[in-house]
This record gives sequence, structure tokens and C-alpha cells, in this order.
Amino acid sequence: MTGPSIAERVREVPPSGIRRFFELAEEMDDVISLGVGEPDFTAPWRAREKAIESLELGQTSYTANRGMKALREAIASHVEKWDLTYDPDDEILVTAGASEALDLTFRALVDPGDVVAVVQPSYVSYIPDVMFAGGTALPVPTRAEDDFVLTPEALADAGADRADMLVLCYPNNPTGATMTRDELARVAEFACEHDLTVISDEIYADLTYTRSHTSIASFDGMRDRTIVYNGFSKAYAMTGLRLGYALGPSNVIGAMNRIHQYTMLSAPTTPQYAAIEALESCDESVEEMRTQYDRRRKFVLSRFEDMGIDCFEATGAFYVFPECPWEDASAFAEALLEAEKVAMVPGSAFGECGAGHLRVSYATGLSDLRTAMDRLERFLD
Repeated sequence: MTGPSIAERVREVPPSGIRRFFELAEEMDDVISLGVGEPDFTAPWRAREKAIESLELGQTSYTANRGMKALREAIASHVEKWDLTYDPDDEILVTAGASEALDLTFRALVDPGDVVAVVQPSYVSYIPDVMFAGGTALPVPTRAEDDFVLTPEALADAGADRADMLVLCYPNNPTGATMTRDELARVAEFACEHDLTVISDEIYADLTYTRSHTSIASFDGMRDRTIVYNGFSKAYAMTGLRLGYALGPSNVIGAMNRIHQYTMLSAPTTPQYAAIEALESCDESVEEMRTQYDRRRKFVLSRFEDMGIDCFEATGAFYVFPECPWEDASAFAEALLEAEKVAMVPGSAFGECGAGHLRVSYATGLSDLRTAMDRLERFLD
């Protein structure tokens, strides 16, 4: 017996470049990891209290498939600050992390052979999710000289005018790039002209530093062709509670919920109570975390500048994306890890156009960041 045969669409997906690097780091002691996209803060205490209270009250049953109505109403109120208006009854779906929402969207919208344009460098899951759904991913490179901003010219050059969907993520993981309202308006115009459905990952929307966040769904003609994602992992430091949400037209959210109700049934109940409290009373905690990230961002950027390493000014999320001092960023990252026990992720893990760069997360304390930068400087000497 040879055992079960793995499906071809799964065999075709390569292992994550990030995971391989983390496994190397995990085998070593005294490593300072600047590679993980996870806040070093804990969830706001008031949110945790609500989670504890819900357990003490025995609130451990399923919720509605779409998520608790009180949470959907709180989400609807929260996103109004970005000029987004969604009906809690049928245009919002609460999921087990934003990652589930992304997977549901591709499975709901992608038919075999559909082409999905993916802006790169990008979060590592987009292209595998497209492949799992039977679609064909079309990378759309962005460039450091454009501050990794997506342009209509880049979309046209990549052939995205013939695609069915477009995936973008601003503030961006891994570059930390954001886009101005004018820049997004040009992309929105392209999407309307070429009838693209847009998947907009905005999980870092609350973590912007030099300008307010703009959602592409807020432009004329975009709301009915855009599905917006967000969640509680980044701004609220609730990664382990696994809670996200999707916003979109009722027919799309309904289709996603059809898959969701057969697979996840509903998002976990306890985190939903925590999330309601987070949205309703934890703005101050989010602002405190955002302020700390901003200090770290400025510190890391200044240290790279002092070391003569080029790095554009990342203005969102909690990453910077400097040029690598060596031509081979993977070799550099492994040598740095071996010699100085500092973990950074090669930019090529996020797409070919990320080659020659490093993703550096500053979601760790200033003391460790200072030590890591000192070790990097010593390594370069």
C-alpha cells in the first residue's frame, strides 16, 4: 500500500520561505527575532476580562454562523471612521482570523482558470490560497524606487487588465508601505475600467503613522466590487484568539458564509466577547501600542541610515524592508543568524521582486531592537 495520494493542487504549493527560516532560528539559543509578524504586547486587559467573564458565565455555545450580532454591529460602527458603511445583517462575516476570511473569498469567487492578480511583495498566503481554490496567480511587482506603491502602470505591465481579481494589502506586509488617497484613486479607476473584483487586506489599518488610512472600498464604484478584510490580531494584539472579519456585498458575504457554515460553523465564542469590548472601549490601548510602534519604527530607520543601509520610509504596519548589504539576502540572513543570532527574513520569501531586501519586524521591545541593531552593526564591520 502506498498510502493516500496528496491532491495535485496541494503538491504544487511550495513550503513557506518564512517557515523554513523560523525553524533554523528555533534551533538556536539567545536569538533576537525580528522576523515574526506578531505584537509583543498582550491584548488589552478589558478585552481579556470580558473573555474571562464569558467563560465564568458559561457562554461556551456556538454563535450565529455570521458571528454575534452585537459584534457585527460594533464592527460596522468601527469601520465608519474609514468612510465604510456595511449592514451588520448581511454584509459582515466574522471569521476565525482574517486568514479564514481570505480563504473563504477565494473559494467563493474563484473558478478553475480564473486569474488573480497579486501585488508583490506580499503576505505569503495569498498565492497559495489562490492555488488551493484552483485559480492562477498573476504576480504584480512593485518597486523600492516607487516606495512599493501600486500603480496602474505596474498593473498594466503585469497584464492585470486581463485578470478577474486583484489582491492588495495596504498598509503592506512585508514592506510597511502605505498608499495616499490619490494613489489609491488611480488603482480604483483601473479596477473599474477593467472590471476587477478587489480583495483588500487592511488588517494593519489602525497601524499607520504619517497619514490616515484610506480604504479602496470608499471610492465611487468600488464598494460593490471590493471585499475588505480586517481582524483583531495586529492592532489589538489578539493573535492567539484568532478572530477576523470580512466586509462586502451581501451576495459575496452570503456565499462565503455558505462555506463557513459547513467548515468552521462559527468563529470561536470567547474571542467574540473580547472583540466587542476591544472595539467599544480599548481605543486608548490601541493608541498606546501604535505610539510605541512609531517610536520603534523611527529608531530602526535611523539605525539603518547610520549604517548606510538604504531603506525607504515605511509608514504602516510594523515592518521595514531595507535593501540587503549582500546580493544574496538569504545567505546574508543565515550568516547573520549564525554569527550574531539576529533573525531577519529574506525578502524573496514574499515574492521575486522582494529579492535583495530583508523584512525586519519591529514588533519587539526597544531594548531588544537596540541590541539587534548593535549586533547587526558589529556583523557588518
